[in-house]
Amino acid sequence: MKKRNILSATALLMFSASVFAAGEHTLALSHYGSPNDTITKATEFMAKRAHELSNGRITIKLHPNSELGPSGTQIDGTRMGTIDIVVVGNPYYTTFNEELNLLDLPFLFRDEAHVEKVLNSEVGDNLLKSLEKSGLKGLAFYEIGFRDITNSKKPIKNASDLAGLKLRTTPNPAHIAAFKEWGANPTPMPFNEVYFSLKTGVIDGQENPVHHIYNNNLQEVQKYLSLTHHAYTAAPMAMNLDRFNYLDKEDQEILLQAAREGAELEKKLNLEENKIYLEKLKEQGMEVEASPDIASFQDGAKKAWNDYAKKFGNELINQVTETK
Repeated sequence: MKKRNILSATALLMFSASVFAAGEHTLALSHYGSPNDTITKATEFMAKRAHELSNGRITIKLHPNSELGPSGTQIDGTRMGTIDIVVVGNPYYTTFNEELNLLDLPFLFRDEAHVEKVLNSEVGDNLLKSLEKSGLKGLAFYEIGFRDITNSKKPIKNASDLAGLKLRTTPNPAHIAAFKEWGANPTPMPFNEVYFSLKTGVIDGQENPVHHIYNNNLQEVQKYLSLTHHAYTAAPMAMNLDRFNYLDKEDQEILLQAAREGAELEKKLNLEENKIYLEKLKEQGMEVEASPDIASFQDGAKKAWNDYAKKFGNELINQVTETK
């Protein structure tokens, strides 16, 4: 592991190369997604649009599939300036910006339309702006999506079925608190370690959206899928703040527009692909619980909400829940 960390650090330095010469900008964008993931397609589109809108002044070099290190390392690299732009799941931002835990509260969002309304409101704008105190410029909200539970042991029909299962979760306190309340043994780890950990039995299961499960071949090492939709995970796209401020106003606006267009494409693709991939997962042998007892999960979610309210009050939670 130590050797791997050294290699990751070396890779970050090698790929840091933002070139600012004669008004031309080459930016390194790092993300977690596999080659077939919607985040890969969306960032490819975003890079193309930035190049077009800038008449070739802005070139974005993509580094997908966590090739510059795990998600936490990617964020650290962006804050330090060895990476220019990053897209990773919101839980990895919450390690230094706890206010963003709001978006990860279990059962906070009703559906995709509710998510869009909130993230495009003052609440979403302020959360992106809050990244600036950590040396990042929030460009847009990409997403991982609504999370579902898979495991290799048994069907999950209600919360009590999680008892004793060792499940990979994000490092987000809201996720960890909820799964403890539901009786599981939450085990945070970088996503790029999940497949091998499932295959070798280090963990019993994990929780991610259907498109993410399929595109990372988790059906090869998981038998059961339960469509709990227990939490939504945003994936903010953020840029090193100093690098962003170095750009002139026109190029800043171009990056923001390209980032937003890429986010819109990704969400559209996710809606389409979740339906397609759910059927493919069934065809490949996964047993799907389509209607788990969501009410049985609600009490366990309350602790995460209460923990957040103790630190930040109920105002933001209320703003989200009252959004129509």
